[in-house]
Amino acid sequence: MERIELGERPDWREEAERVGFTFADMHGEPYWDETSAYRFTLKQVEQDIEDPATELHAMCREAAAAIIADEALMERLGIPEAHRDLVADSWRRGEPEIYGRFDFAYDGSGPAKLLEYNADTPTSLYESASFQWSWFETQRERGVLGPESDQFNGIHEAMVERFRALFPDGEEMHFTAAGGNPEDYSTVECMGWAAREAGLGAHYVDLEKIALSKDGQFLDDEDRVIGTLFKLYPWEDLFRDEYGAKVAGSGCLMLEPAWKSVLSNKGLLPVLWQMFEGHPNLLPAFFEADVADALAGLGAPAAEVADAFERARDTLAVGHVTKPIFSREGAAVRIVEGGETTESAPDDAYGAHPRVVQGYAPLPVMGEFQPVIGAWIVGESCAGMGLREDRGRITRDLSRFKPHYIED
Repeated sequence: MERIELGERPDWREEAERVGFTFADMHGEPYWDETSAYRFTLKQVEQDIEDPATELHAMCREAAAAIIADEALMERLGIPEAHRDLVADSWRRGEPEIYGRFDFAYDGSGPAKLLEYNADTPTSLYESASFQWSWFETQRERGVLGPESDQFNGIHEAMVERFRALFPDGEEMHFTAAGGNPEDYSTVECMGWAAREAGLGAHYVDLEKIALSKDGQFLDDEDRVIGTLFKLYPWEDLFRDEYGAKVAGSGCLMLEPAWKSVLSNKGLLPVLWQMFEGHPNLLPAFFEADVADALAGLGAPAAEVADAFERARDTLAVGHVTKPIFSREGAAVRIVEGGETTESAPDDAYGAHPRVVQGYAPLPVMGEFQPVIGAWIVGESCAGMGLREDRGRITRDLSRFKPHYIED
């Protein structure tokens, strides 16, 4: 794994404008950055990213079953009691999942370490699946990349096959995101593009324009009944707004399904560690309430995690990260080293939530930047990856997206 200076394509901004990539620059800073790219070997991609991500997803499904069967865990993960039956019924019915993104710390030598799982509403899909591939094809055509080079990117094709496998030809689907947000729109339009290619009807509606019929069905802005809805809107927010109580009786299949709410939650991390302690792709993780006193030298950990904490104590003492169970774009994340907070992100609206403690995996430093790998899951398998990099150690909303290629 290397960060290679390649230089920008002279006409990439014209291409971005032509295809509607309107957020390639944000707030005066580059978001898409192709002045350099990350080079991987095929072995690194297959053995250190692709296969572990697929295995981790299977482990997450095991964790979902365990969480849903345990009221105490549902409580710890902040699933409101009023919606626990919806979550459990969604799992028991086998409501289908479409996609998710694991974020990994990886320096090229492995094993990659799981930082978190964006299982419900991950963005950067368009950049990963489409614009990154266009960059790769153009650079290979121009001889910047060799003819034997490749890119780990079957995301769009996997999406098409996923929709085709789940829904009959011609079925109507709706896709929604908050109006006026081009990044969110690009994600749902990327999915709608795949659905249309799979032979489905795909309609977009702004989230704010969804209505409720007298019979309790969701309606789009043309008063069409919504039978299947992909929503780029987190379950933890939906559970707490007025429409959350209407989901169960609406007859609408929600994508991602309600059971994904227990995976798009940092509380998943200590559950995974409890179930699969020592797995090479996991970092030690605990609910902060169980170990805060022990980390501060003020008491003992909770009895149920005491043995596991003792095995991880030295690792956590060197460095750990605390995260709210609900957090987006790095908000309210803190890095603690030697007992002192050495870097933190603003709390925004997330800081009041319960927190988890996770062992600290330093990101590799390449030039002035530190990359995080996003491994995309479609269905139940890893289908591609994208990278974000930042000068800081916490990846945030304006961290740059970087293309990658494979070349041995």
